Amino acid sequence: MGVADDLLQARQAYERREWVAAYEGLSAASVDTLLADDFALLAQAAYLVGRRNDCIQALQRAHISYLDGGDTLAAARCAFWLALVLNTGGEAAVGGGWVARAQRLLDAIEEDTVERGYVAIHQMYQHITAGEFGLAMERAQLVLDYGRRFAEPDLVAMGLCARGRMLLYAGNGPAGLALLDESMVGIAAGEVSPIFSGMVWCALIEACQELSDFARVDQWARALTAWCDTQPGLVPFTGQCALHRGQVRRARGAYDDALHEFELAEQRYREVGELSPIGLASYERGEVLRVRGDVDAAERAFERAAEFGYDPQPGLALLWLQYGRIDAAAAAVRRLLAEPRDPVHRAQLLPAAVHVLVAENDLEEARRLAEELSAIAQSYGCPPLEAMAAAASGEVSLAAVDTPTALTQLRRAVRMCSALGLPYDAACSRVLLGRALRAIGDTESADRELAAARRAFVDLGATPAVKEVDRLLARTTNPSGLTDREVEVLRLVASGRSNAQVAAELYLSEKTVARHLSNIFPKIDVSSRTAAAAYAFEHGLV
Repeated sequence: MGVADDLLQARQAYERREWVAAYEGLSAASVDTLLADDFALLAQAAYLVGRRNDCIQALQRAHISYLDGGDTLAAARCAFWLALVLNTGGEAAVGGGWVARAQRLLDAIEEDTVERGYVAIHQMYQHITAGEFGLAMERAQLVLDYGRRFAEPDLVAMGLCARGRMLLYAGNGPAGLALLDESMVGIAAGEVSPIFSGMVWCALIEACQELSDFARVDQWARALTAWCDTQPGLVPFTGQCALHRGQVRRARGAYDDALHEFELAEQRYREVGELSPIGLASYERGEVLRVRGDVDAAERAFERAAEFGYDPQPGLALLWLQYGRIDAAAAAVRRLLAEPRDPVHRAQLLPAAVHVLVAENDLEEARRLAEELSAIAQSYGCPPLEAMAAAASGEVSLAAVDTPTALTQLRRAVRMCSALGLPYDAACSRVLLGRALRAIGDTESADRELAAARRAFVDLGATPAVKEVDRLLARTTNPSGLTDREVEVLRLVASGRSNAQVAAELYLSEKTVARHLSNIFPKIDVSSRTAAAAYAFEHGLV
């Protein structure tokens, strides 16, 4: 077989999406026999089998070959791809240089060309990174316009997907999800190129995950996995596949499987030189370990997430809360709440923030946040968000001794979480429901809910939650609707400790202790520390 035949076979392997054969055939060919288009094919094949450096070198050769041949537009497109590969690999400065090169080449051409739509993608990403979603929306529309004008399926799919996500961030859930679904039409029809298909698919799944819509995540992640499996040797996008499968398994309570997927995701990200997503994989791992009660391993996972540039909150704050560092947890969530966030990312934070602020006894702020979460969930029509909102509202109502309201909200949360296949969330809501039932004296029903929650926690291996339920089952209800933390504060005050001493012993601030006392006194109908101490002795709290 001659050199020309070998090269032809390599080109045909590329058309059949046999990436390994295409890469091996093209890279084995003599440089002198390769055309500029061959270098471009080699670059794509190298990228798809995880050979990032070879991809960059081939793109540089293609770029030069196109320039030498007078094909400025093809050279500009190579510059676009170089910037994309470099930026996703963390080399933003070098990638920015190639964006500038592409723009300079296009500026020298008078007529409008489709390549300008590709350059607009980088401008869109820059605005997204800066949190300028309005400007990003404009660039996404420009990408879409170029795609439709020049009948370029890659740009149409990318423009629709990006506009869909920006609409989600702007608070328009139904319209955003509709565009995301529409972006998949060209991919399903086989019109979109492999790299753009993978990019759009992963962006779609990530958007669903941000909404905690795990049913949609599961559906699209399975489809993406099947798509990857049809292309032997494919490496990019398999990391995202593993990450999203792990997120679904974590939500479903399959924690061992989830940890395996997160490890696989990190491995695949390393293979393609994309290190920043490892931060999210580490964070997800930390969340599993936190629920299981492996404090040291969870802290290490959260620290590792931070090392890769991913903020380990609010998971780390919830971990602090598990071992009594209420003030630290509250300070962290208050910092997060003060940062500007779109509704989607705000909704991701609010359930944890409500839980922490209830523990701190700042019920006014917790109620406001629960109402905000309910409004977001209603506007998006997303059942998982609605379930989280019901649980958060129920927790606040329970702490505020509005037991009838708490019962209604918590029953809804249990029902929705169970129907959605979220066992840990359902069990947590059952614990709150059990506490609410105890508050109205229905101890038999309360113990039944607590026992059901305990069985779920045992099955999940959620050790801290099991211990908390055991503690609840082992004692009677607190008098006068006092919370567990309020009983601790009252007990110490009754023993003669000052606010400062109570704060030091419970790892709280004096301000938080004072707030607890301001809530305790009306509940037990006293107006002084002396009367509070007498109440504590009368009710066997000391």
